[in-house]
Amino acid sequence: MSNSYTISDLAKEFDLTTRAIRFYEDMGLLQPERSGAAGRNRVYSPRDRARLRLTLRAKRLGLSLTEAKEIIDLYDSPRDTGVQLKKFLDVLAVHRKQLEDQMADLQATLEEVREQEKEARQLLKKVDKKSAA
Repeated sequence: MSNSYTISDLAKEFDLTTRAIRFYEDMGLLQPERSGAAGRNRVYSPRDRARLRLTLRAKRLGLSLTEAKEIIDLYDSPRDTGVQLKKFLDVLAVHRKQLEDQMADLQATLEEVREQEKEARQLLKKVDKKSAA
């Protein structure tokens, strides 16, 4: 495993645009070193790579980047792991509830669509019977 990564290395590994990686940097999720003329080249550490991986995992779970940063920063701090895990569980519980609510709404909408389809089919049968007569 390398000790440093370029923005292109990370973009390729995680299938991201360099613009997305720069955005995560602007959000404070990544803190690359700068090298080259006027510090134009970004040099990412294994820590940055791990933070990027955690950021993408948090996004898949539906967390905002702000929530992801809070949780990732907790892991970076030397504080009690129990506090970090409780915070993570709290955030996950909120997101699980939101997803369950969305799922219930989708189920209700799906049931309504099924009812409308059923009624439309019944009406179509009546129309077909009249036109056949």
